[in-house]
Amino acid sequence: MTFLQFLLPQHLLSRLMFRFARIKISWIKNTFTAWFVSNYGVNLSEAKFENIKEYKDFNDFFTRSLKSDSRPISNSKLISPVDGLVSQWGRIEDSIIFQAKGKQYSVSALLADNSKNNFFNSFATIYLSPRDYHRIHMPCNGILKTMKYIPGNLFSVNQSTVNNIDNVFARNERLVCYFDSEFGEIALIMIGAIFVGSMETSWEGQITPPYNKSIKTYGYDSRQISLTKGEELGRFNMGSTVILMLPNESPELFLKQEQQLKMGQSITN
Repeated sequence: MTFLQFLLPQHLLSRLMFRFARIKISWIKNTFTAWFVSNYGVNLSEAKFENIKEYKDFNDFFTRSLKSDSRPISNSKLISPVDGLVSQWGRIEDSIIFQAKGKQYSVSALLADNSKNNFFNSFATIYLSPRDYHRIHMPCNGILKTMKYIPGNLFSVNQSTVNNIDNVFARNERLVCYFDSEFGEIALIMIGAIFVGSMETSWEGQITPPYNKSIKTYGYDSRQISLTKGEELGRFNMGSTVILMLPNESPELFLKQEQQLKMGQSITN
């Protein structure tokens, strides 16, 4: 039940999962990986390595790469950055983002920054289930400007939790990445969750763990970090959520609630 999450030692459990996912003892990692594939219906035919014995540990399997032709990149100006389910999407009205029926949260709370109010005007919240591909890619060409680590809780981000816990995305640990694009500044937010043992980016490597207690900001004015549409920018260990926020000048999103997306698929009309 949802209320039990308030009682769980969320960070301790996530640290234990981080360690378990890196056990290299063959019979342990193979047995657990086989159970996981069967239980969650993972499609191994699209993975670069289809035999689970080829992965050095469970985390290696979970963050698996795919065959080069399995995710074609659309010519659209905006693509889905991940495989996942559209939880919510739409306009941002008066700096308020819709979470679920009867629940919403503010842009300033999500970004831990009051200066971004009224800047972004649309969003897409995409949930990555345990069976999904867990690498995150650029939705468009962009230049990395800043990144902010924001500490927080590690509530689950499945639909039941999102429907029942207020401000869950603005309460959970998260990583906010700002990019300059042809549309202006966009924000891509990686939301941590229970059992998400690690979040990492292609330019900084592993960000969590450790789980810090204060906000940390990374500036990139002295480093020219450019990423092209479809290029990998980060990855999750275990399921979580990505929120994409777009400015006024960006193309209009064209999505459906509960739509299943594949990385590289167009998300505009």
